[in-house]
Amino acid sequence: MKILRFNDDCIGVIKDGNMVVDVSDCISARKAKGPQRVMEEIIEGWRKYRRRFEKVLAQQSGVPLASVQLRSPFARPGKFLAAFSNYIDRPERTADNFPNEYFYKSPDLVGPDGEVELRDIPACVVYQPEAEFAFVMGKTAKNVAEKKALDYVFGYVPVFDISTRGMVRRTQFVGKGQGSHGCCGPWIITKDEIPDPHNVVVKSWTNGEPRQNYNTGAMAHKLPNQIAWLSKFLTLSPGDIVATGTFHEGLMPVNVGDTIEIEFENMGRAKFNIKGNSPRKDVPWLPGKNQPTPPPGGGMHVV
Repeated sequence: MKILRFNDDCIGVIKDGNMVVDVSDCISARKAKGPQRVMEEIIEGWRKYRRRFEKVLAQQSGVPLASVQLRSPFARPGKFLAAFSNYIDRPERTADNFPNEYFYKSPDLVGPDGEVELRDIPACVVYQPEAEFAFVMGKTAKNVAEKKALDYVFGYVPVFDISTRGMVRRTQFVGKGQGSHGCCGPWIITKDEIPDPHNVVVKSWTNGEPRQNYNTGAMAHKLPNQIAWLSKFLTLSPGDIVATGTFHEGLMPVNVGDTIEIEFENMGRAKFNIKGNSPRKDVPWLPGKNQPTPPPGGGMHVV
């Protein structure tokens, strides 16, 4: 099932690929609870809500997807974590090259057709959107064993991790944690629709031109390992989002006025708009290729 948030914080489900069925009435006191709590309640009570949603889907045709305004499926998740370089995207790399490392993204997510703001940072060389496969937690997870880890996943969601390249990094706050630098959507795809999360094609576009195109099978640390490792150090809760890293081939800078799009192949595409105070340098940047000279003190770590 594909679950989305649209218009005035309504909850919808995709039907027949291009129709939206409003299932908001299945949720009591929806507006009083607020959009984030509503989505968490759906996840926590999924067995009950799935039956309710299926009943409404059988009774209603819905409205065309193009007639609604999509929102980020999560208004403000409790945690939005992202993996450092977690893809074997160069011949010399092996899984042993990748420690388990993560950083926090701002939970203030941008939804489809929303705006990513490029702030004027003189030391910044470029901003790059990284298309990532993210999983959504379905149950509280603490000290989870790898063999049971996927039981804690509710579903999956496409995200862009907007990254600041070419600046000295003493923390990840500016490089990775700026507001509006996490894009999410178009919807949550429940776990049953993606039986193998390590065989999903992730694609992105800038101004309609193809950029990234990779398979999640290239992950160094698979989902069970990520969940087991993370849950040693913090408690993951229903509705938390973890982005699994990106395959760096195809990354290019974005500039004010650009549009970026993301899709898990044949599972729905979302578009986001780039705005800002001033243009950025139009310089391609790829690991091991066309790299600008690092500023004093380094700081060109690829994540």
